[in-house]
Amino acid sequence: MPKRAVIQGMGVGIPDRVLNNADLERLVETSDEWITTRTGIKERRIIAPDQTNTELCIMAAREALERSKMDAKELDVIVVATVTGETPFPSTACRVQHGLGIAGCPAFDILAACAGFVYGGALISGLFAAGTFKNALLIGCEIMSQITDWSDRSTCVLFGDAAGAAVLKAEEGDRGILASCINADGAGRDLIKLSYDHDRTPLDGDQRAGAVGYASMEGQEIFRVAVRALVEACLTSLEKAGLQPSDVDLFVPHQANLRIITATMEKLELPQDKAYINIQKYGNTSSASIPVALWEAEKAGRIKRGDIVLTVGIGAGITWGANVIRW
Repeated sequence: MPKRAVIQGMGVGIPDRVLNNADLERLVETSDEWITTRTGIKERRIIAPDQTNTELCIMAAREALERSKMDAKELDVIVVATVTGETPFPSTACRVQHGLGIAGCPAFDILAACAGFVYGGALISGLFAAGTFKNALLIGCEIMSQITDWSDRSTCVLFGDAAGAAVLKAEEGDRGILASCINADGAGRDLIKLSYDHDRTPLDGDQRAGAVGYASMEGQEIFRVAVRALVEACLTSLEKAGLQPSDVDLFVPHQANLRIITATMEKLELPQDKAYINIQKYGNTSSASIPVALWEAEKAGRIKRGDIVLTVGIGAGITWGANVIRW
């Protein structure tokens, strides 16, 4: 029997700085009521000026390894889902490997934006089934504050910074990632993209001014595309696993927008109490949102061994996908 990817432990790297909606009222023409009603977000975390994507990744990785009772030297592969690494190359995964004090295992990044952690789970699951690796570290990390135009009220209210990590082990049995569905459609490449405009405003003065682009998005069109794609991915992955939406114990979606989450659940006929939602605390942290939510849900007792957990995300590309996990 092919071995499945079983999550051994989760970890997070969450910045200390909190940027709430009242703070944003002083930056742009907006209000707490406007932001909360349209997105569900109350606050988000922002990295310190001297922090990096890699540091958040390593923080999350160390906790995940500790909770898994695994030494970093036992890892066979490191995969990092991120679109906000310090540099296009070397990869953030190689930086993380060095930061953990190990060498010799493959390490690479996945550039699938908000769907990156789901993509990574599907990839590692396949590698385990093929017998290629036994132990993997999967990280989703974004510092979205560095690519946010803080003068654009339509986008600056959405994003936050965080990292979430999972240690996965190849095991026989009925636990682990049961099925996945990942997809992409380049026709939607302009709906969410990184646009270079050196005249726009970073959050803290001239921090990285002129060095990076800024995220832009077509909100209404994304909503329409997102709900359809998320529902399709969920139903396809559940069908592969021989399950129905009614079998799901906990739904852990990418925390992009509360309206998108609610509409997706209505289409799947999932009751609202089956969702784990923390968008109000962190905003949209892209590839980090699903692992951070899984970490929180487990700590809160919302996930127990044997539960069926459904994760799903959609990101720039357009990329989207879902994982069905027996915890």
